[in-house]
Amino acid sequence: MNARKPPEQLRSHQWYGTDGLRSFSHRARTRQLGYLPEEHLGKPVIAILNTWSDINPCHVHLRDRAQAVKRGVWQAGGFPLEFPVSTLSETFQKPTPMLYRNLLALETEELLRSYPVDGAVLMGGCDKSTPALLMGAASAGLPAVFVPAGPMLPGHWRNEVLGSGTDMWKYWDDKRAGLIGDCEMLELENGLARSPGHCMTMGTASTLTAAAEALGVTVPGASSIPAVDSGHDRMAARAGMTIVDLVHKDRKLGDILTAEAFEDAVTTVLGLGGSTNAVIHLIAMAGRAGVKLTLDDFDRVARTVPVLANVRPGGQKYLMEDFHFAGGLPGFLSRIPDLLHLDRPTVSHDTLREQIAGAQVHDDDVIRTRDNPVADEGGVAVLRGNLCPDGAVIKHIAAEPRLLKHTGRAVVFDDYQQMQRTINDPALDITADSVLVLRGAGPKGGPGMPEYGMLPLPDHLLKQGVRDMVRISDARMSGTSYGTCVLHIAPESYVGGPLALVRTGDSITLDVENRLLRLDVDDEELERRRADWTPPPVRYERGYGALYNEQITQADTGCDFEFLARPGTVQDPYAG
Repeated sequence: MNARKPPEQLRSHQWYGTDGLRSFSHRARTRQLGYLPEEHLGKPVIAILNTWSDINPCHVHLRDRAQAVKRGVWQAGGFPLEFPVSTLSETFQKPTPMLYRNLLALETEELLRSYPVDGAVLMGGCDKSTPALLMGAASAGLPAVFVPAGPMLPGHWRNEVLGSGTDMWKYWDDKRAGLIGDCEMLELENGLARSPGHCMTMGTASTLTAAAEALGVTVPGASSIPAVDSGHDRMAARAGMTIVDLVHKDRKLGDILTAEAFEDAVTTVLGLGGSTNAVIHLIAMAGRAGVKLTLDDFDRVARTVPVLANVRPGGQKYLMEDFHFAGGLPGFLSRIPDLLHLDRPTVSHDTLREQIAGAQVHDDDVIRTRDNPVADEGGVAVLRGNLCPDGAVIKHIAAEPRLLKHTGRAVVFDDYQQMQRTINDPALDITADSVLVLRGAGPKGGPGMPEYGMLPLPDHLLKQGVRDMVRISDARMSGTSYGTCVLHIAPESYVGGPLALVRTGDSITLDVENRLLRLDVDDEELERRRADWTPPPVRYERGYGALYNEQITQADTGCDFEFLARPGTVQDPYAG
């Protein structure tokens, strides 16, 4: 612990430490809460922002973990206060929690600004909660530490180890193909998700918590600790101790979230074979920190970093518990030090170099060596072409290699419900070589850019043994998903992007090696189609949805709200 700040230098002193009527009132109301003056006066006040709820299985244990955070804060001489914030349950919230990511970011920012707090511990992990909390905290400008929810235990079914999400898609296709029945599905239903915690594959949740650790905003090794492991409790307590130290050091989140930190997070995501969703979220997070991060940065870095994490779905075998005991993120980073900026600070150390010093890998099949990678290049490629002038992404390491260079006949669906109704219609004449196209699923069109991008294959092809096709959309897909899915096409069809002009029967070419996605229709014909295009009706006439529709940006710039992403300062409230 560094030298402590004098009480009058704490931000919370404005609320508690002056001689005015307001401070008298604040102290009196704190007595109403049952606290003694000795418990809080002159001490750093730490906000614990907790995304726990009864309907979020990823976070259902965070109510208990908050107690461990408080224990650490008290041990370090701080005063913790727990705040409930939006839970963003990936499993249950519809149409998608992505619609509400920016709402949690806004809530986070304004809570931290408007209350008498000196620093924050951010508790999340389910897909959208990690970026939302960090976006809001970055805008608020206080010291902050992130506590990841941690992956759940591996699933089990008969003699198989299951990965949540990934095996759900696999066995659902097997059921549609007639390979398994209702009894097997009931067993799978009971064995797929066995404990609190987020998905234990390298899906979006694990990808983004790993990115948070790579950014330097967690304590070392935090991102892969299983949610129910006693080490998770100890990590939470350590985070509570760390935030008090950061307040005394005056090390704010903006001091951690540098351009070098974001480049290292991109390197980490790509080297882990992580989720495509990280592209959108890291761009948005960087924007809140005043860092310019683009799709081209991802593609540039992807060509320099190998995939070393043999974790499903990008890898062939292992899950997050295996990754954790193989060395976790410190072990992974120890294999790529030449690709990192080692002299930048983290919440726990003055440099990343110090943080990963001595880190080891204990299983070379889980975290591969550089001469035996899972893939030679990073797991996400950025595509360009007349179908995606502002870019699109594909997780090519999770695709069948035969489809990475492919030309096929488009079969177009205007929205997801239409696709669900008609995907098995013989009149569509869908073959294994067809290119399935979904539009109306982007930021505005979805609404909220749902994870529709892993379009289902028709039953008749599944029964023939086909398990992958080229699928193209302006949607996202779950990080637990797999297949040749081109995602995040920008601009989206709802605002008149080229995807809106595709017709069934058109030829589409995908060439991942050359980073190309092309609609094989001449420019004159596209202009004729554009002249005939009619904008879709407005989805929201009032409420949060109307604000969302007015302010949301496109996928290539992070899907933030324009009024939150723009540069500028916000004054602290006057508390006296």
